[in-house]
Amino acid sequence: MRTHQAVSAWLEQELAAGRLAIGSRLPGERAMAEQLGISRASVREGTRVLEALGVVRAGVGSGPQAGTVITGNPALALDSALRLHVASAHLPVGDVVETRLLLETWAAAHASPDSPALARAALLLDEMDRHDDGPDGFLERDSLFHVALAEAAGNVLIGAMMGSLRGSIAAYTQRLTAGLPDWGATSDRLRREHRAILEAVLSGRGGTAAELVRSHIEGFYREAGVAQDASASPRQAALSPGVPEI
Repeated sequence: MRTHQAVSAWLEQELAAGRLAIGSRLPGERAMAEQLGISRASVREGTRVLEALGVVRAGVGSGPQAGTVITGNPALALDSALRLHVASAHLPVGDVVETRLLLETWAAAHASPDSPALARAALLLDEMDRHDDGPDGFLERDSLFHVALAEAAGNVLIGAMMGSLRGSIAAYTQRLTAGLPDWGATSDRLRREHRAILEAVLSGRGGTAAELVRSHIEGFYREAGVAQDASASPRQAALSPGVPEI
């Protein structure tokens, strides 16, 4: 379970039990971390996601307005996020790729080398190396890797958008692998590119990481035969005859 889901599930339970109510203030980070068995940094990250979803409002300063106030039910907010996720599974491939390029190149350029999300990204790459479970398993980890990179930029909305698009990313990449001439060669290349991207981010070379991400995404797109040539943009490719939709 991801951090914001753990915090959200706890909050739903507290609301259902009547221990908290809309308008109540959340306990402090330390108390929540002890109750949930996670770090204070993880509590902070989960609270930020819930704030972006409109579930809580973080107060500043001292006095009556201090503390984090519950403003909505997380089940309703996450239901809206789920609807976006389901809708994203039917988006045109070209639109998904364009959006990825916009979000992921920005995120790579602004990712913090100290972000906990990068440790998760590194573990996913290790799993790719250890497990040979075919394109489906590889591409599922691939999509999670890209979401982790986006989260490393520290922008909650960018991370949430990438998380919502994850289903579409995994779906269209899995469909496009059918047109690849040699999956083994492609997966080896993708592994090398993943490592180079992560290394650039960890060493603070955001500009390089952004260019590597762009090349990585566009390269797979071209190799799968969706774009007509190397200069075609994702939207141009999406408008070309024979381009599949998810």
